[in-house]
Amino acid sequence: MTKSPSLWRAAEPLLLASGSATRAGMLRAAGIPVDTLKPDIDERAAEAPLLTQGVEGEAIAAALACAKALHVSVMKPGRFVLGADQTLTCEGQIFHKPENFAGAAAQIATLAGRTHELHSAFVLARDGEILAEGGQTARLTMRRLELEFIATYVELAGPAVLTSVGGYQLEGLGSQLFAAIEGDHFTILGLPLLAVLETLREQGALID
Repeated sequence: MTKSPSLWRAAEPLLLASGSATRAGMLRAAGIPVDTLKPDIDERAAEAPLLTQGVEGEAIAAALACAKALHVSVMKPGRFVLGADQTLTCEGQIFHKPENFAGAAAQIATLAGRTHELHSAFVLARDGEILAEGGQTARLTMRRLELEFIATYVELAGPAVLTSVGGYQLEGLGSQLFAAIEGDHFTILGLPLLAVLETLREQGALID
């Protein structure tokens, strides 16, 4: 039986230490076979001491990506494990996924008319050791928004506003919120994909 052509060289699929359908979808669209396993990590508890120390959003994303990758790589020996995380910062304040529709509307109202940063980090690990890590930052400027518009947006977007930090998904209705964007599209979606692909090539997991 003829083997199907593939760019993937590793014996088993990449193991994504996340339950993110968006990240898994990006990887699969790029030709990477992916399994997912969401690590049992309390991200807010892991983040708390870093915030107390004044660690910035970019470093927090890197630390959480590392914790996820190492946690899963110990559970699944021999596998290439990818951990990823994204933080949103605006003028020194860190934002998280809103807990409800009112929280989403409040986040958007706070970000309206201002520029914020999305920091997306990744760590590739195997057998409890870090093989590589990286990250990228994108800058996004929201339009000035009336409260009536925000309320209508949240109602139309529905539960999707609760799945992303900042209360928006740029690939959908969230594009209506923005005046300007600087940075890589994949980074905005939560994974600096081009850097991840290059890392996998360097590790021999992908055909170069």
